[in-house]
Amino acid sequence: MHRIFTTSVASVYPHYVAKVERKGRTQAELDHVIAWLTGYDEAALRQHLEAGTTFEEFFAQADMNPRTDLITGVVCGVRVEQVEDPLMQKIRWLDKLVDELAKGKAMEKVIRA
Repeated sequence: MHRIFTTSVASVYPHYVAKVERKGRTQAELDHVIAWLTGYDEAALRQHLEAGTTFEEFFAQADMNPRTDLITGVVCGVRVEQVEDPLMQKIRWLDKLVDELAKGKAMEKVIRA
């Protein structure tokens, strides 16, 4: 089991926020991307953050977007569409979306609208 699986989403979330804000994006945009991927509304996301939910629990309870197959590309030298472990793939999808948001990609493209 990879260490990230048992890491709380709340411990990583501030890093996601800092990354997108450094590039001129907002926390609200980040939350929108997370909602698109996981199906969590604002209240559900906050509840997971406050509860210290692990990535494993976070994604186990998520209602994943059916269009996740459109998320392609490389994160940390790994193609997200080729990640074999389902949980790791979900985490990499989130990382990829955060990267795209931080790089200034249009929201419509980030959420595959």
